[in-house]
Amino acid sequence: MTEPIVSFRNVSYSYPSGEGLALDSIDLDVQPGEYVAILGLNGAGKTTLGLCVNGVVPTMLGGELQGTVTVAGLDVADYPVREMAKVVGMVFDNPEFQMSQMSVAEEIALGLENSGVPHDEMVRIIPETLAIVGLAGFEERSPLGLSGGQQQRLAIAAVLAMRPQILIMDEPTSNLDPLGKQEVFDMAAKLNRDEGMTVIVIEHEVEVMARYADRVVVLDGGRIVMNGTPAEIFSRVDELAALKLRVPEAAAVAAILRARGMWEGPIPTRTEPAVEAVDRLLEAHRG
Repeated sequence: MTEPIVSFRNVSYSYPSGEGLALDSIDLDVQPGEYVAILGLNGAGKTTLGLCVNGVVPTMLGGELQGTVTVAGLDVADYPVREMAKVVGMVFDNPEFQMSQMSVAEEIALGLENSGVPHDEMVRIIPETLAIVGLAGFEERSPLGLSGGQQQRLAIAAVLAMRPQILIMDEPTSNLDPLGKQEVFDMAAKLNRDEGMTVIVIEHEVEVMARYADRVVVLDGGRIVMNGTPAEIFSRVDELAALKLRVPEAAAVAAILRARGMWEGPIPTRTEPAVEAVDRLLEAHRG
């Protein structure tokens, strides 16, 4: 087995405010090229976990970190965030707040300039990166004139230009319409599939987790309470309900049918197999 690209070992963290543990005894490995979804209620510790990976916790926010977080062989406590940005790119929930430049090209160039990338290299990287995220030819457009989905893809492009090994997206579609959401999730899946990029998505969109993720990690009160494949996690319908977390609609329907003695076998997590199974049930009932 390959060495994990992200490793948490007995990690606990409290913010400088000292209001209890934001993370509590976290042990977690993420393998290179894995797509991991992080699920939990607000305040469960999801964002804090992501900020540990890119080094903002503890190097910028202070507080007390116990245990070790290792990313691509680096102990994040020993490296400034600007160095970790070469390994980890992070995209947040409101792309408009991340835009500060007059053009799309300048937005991407900003991070490259701060990292000392030569101009000739930037001229090559910018159009290549825009093509990856489906924004080829947008160099002279104003970021504020883009749609929400395009802005989020631009935020991803600005991260990708740094050539990170890991992409973290923290509720990247919370302010987007359904089309914008689909654009962003398709983009992340493509990067994971075609570029081999390790993707960590912090989200509430459980249908997306079921479709794209290799693994789902559930946090509650700063602790990992579930860790497994989407099929394993979303079949635990009652446990997730006790945590006030949604499951994919397909799993919810199957759980209701199982309670009525009308469903046998595994709980589906995706719509297509669930529809096929319900069709078979209806056909059997008609017969």
